[in-house]
Amino acid sequence: MLYACAMPPPVLRFAPSPTGLLHIGNLRTALLNVLFARHAGGQLILRFDDTDEERCEERFVDAIRTDLAWVGITPDREERQSRRAAAYESAFERLRAAGLVYPCYESAEELERKRRLLLARRLPPVYDRAALRLDEAERAALEAQGRRPHWRFRLPRQTLQWQDLICGRQSLATASLSDPVLRRADGHYLYMLPSVVDDIDMGISHVIRGADHITNTAVQLCLFAALEGQPPAFAHHSLMLAADGSKLAKRLQGLSLAQLRADGIEPLALACLLARLGSSHNPAPAASLDRLAAGFSLDGLSRAPVRFDPSA
Repeated sequence: MLYACAMPPPVLRFAPSPTGLLHIGNLRTALLNVLFARHAGGQLILRFDDTDEERCEERFVDAIRTDLAWVGITPDREERQSRRAAAYESAFERLRAAGLVYPCYESAEELERKRRLLLARRLPPVYDRAALRLDEAERAALEAQGRRPHWRFRLPRQTLQWQDLICGRQSLATASLSDPVLRRADGHYLYMLPSVVDDIDMGISHVIRGADHITNTAVQLCLFAALEGQPPAFAHHSLMLAADGSKLAKRLQGLSLAQLRADGIEPLALACLLARLGSSHNPAPAASLDRLAAGFSLDGLSRAPVRFDPSA
């Protein structure tokens, strides 16, 4: 006799950086995550990527909460990366003990010069792993000069393949990528490692985000393997562009949720539009986010960029 095993409810996360106001593209990502979670009886975690002490501000944390609540998005719980430094340090030490990270001493100017030389030769600007050729004495001499290392993750040389829930089968050769910097010379961690550590520790089952993150997914899959963590399923949706075709940014105040709210935009109507934007399904009214979630599916969403014109 065969027994059917019930799949656990999904756990998703929306992870904004509180360095500015949410724009309409951020909201679309948040909506796709919450609708997927509610449709399957799962959870949504609001996870603030707030490790950049210079750029992150508490006023933007409050503004993000307000913006999400305006559309009816109430996360099941909230996390702050700034409170999880010990977890990132532990993961980093595991990688270092396994020989998977290495110190680099090039300055930003030196790296830029290397990049330009490669581009001038019509070669991809991939880091040459010069730091791996330094011996102990050479590293000591550089540190005696006052240089402090940043640390890169050594990507395995392989072709990664994975099934994207929106874009289908993906394939990427890691030889085309630079070994990513995980920790800066000042000790602060960049985006890549905290994101993977959090996804492992928080049991994230699905990651829904923009198509501009596909390359990040390849790197993160390598980090999941190095940390022996279960990777989530990934779904990369199409990017939203401004009406003139330019990329959305937090500096575009006209497309911030705060401005749209001030302009009297109806939040549920906006949610209904964004849930179907860039898909084969026509927008349809719904009485609530829960009703909108009941008929939600990733099927029909595409990677082709879509434009948003609030005046249309």
